[in-house]
Amino acid sequence: MPARHTPETIGFLIVDVARLLRAEFDRRTEDLGLTPAEARTLSHVARSGPVRQSVLAERIGVEAMTLSACLDRLESQQLVQRMQDPSDRRAKLVDITGAARPALDEIFSVSARMRTDMTAGIDTARVEEFSQMLMTIRSNLAAMRPECGKAGAAQWEGAAQ
Repeated sequence: MPARHTPETIGFLIVDVARLLRAEFDRRTEDLGLTPAEARTLSHVARSGPVRQSVLAERIGVEAMTLSACLDRLESQQLVQRMQDPSDRRAKLVDITGAARPALDEIFSVSARMRTDMTAGIDTARVEEFSQMLMTIRSNLAAMRPECGKAGAAQWEGAAQ
């Protein structure tokens, strides 16, 4: 008898929830004057501080060229700036500008309302425990990556702060 698989495994659930979360975020941010990709990118840059484009692309889960086009649009709106990385002149760092603050305030407000809506009916302590579990899973997965090792796990832990 073949093994029976269920879609209720943790991997399937995480992917399904992530897909639904992204679609809802995109729907809620469509009137902000930014594309959903620009809103996500701006949010990631704000959370990371000055960050290398290559690291940012990895965190967002997009190809470098896709990110570059998105950053071009954000830069033309003066919401981000790119500068040479002082530790590697071939690399570029990305950071937000002061002009990004109003857009970020809206993005973070949308995100806060989404968190409230999606955790409705769940005790606050359980939501916090779940967040801690997800951070542990993320750290464990990052540590499994051959190119990252334990240093890669620390990179992701720093991104959560």
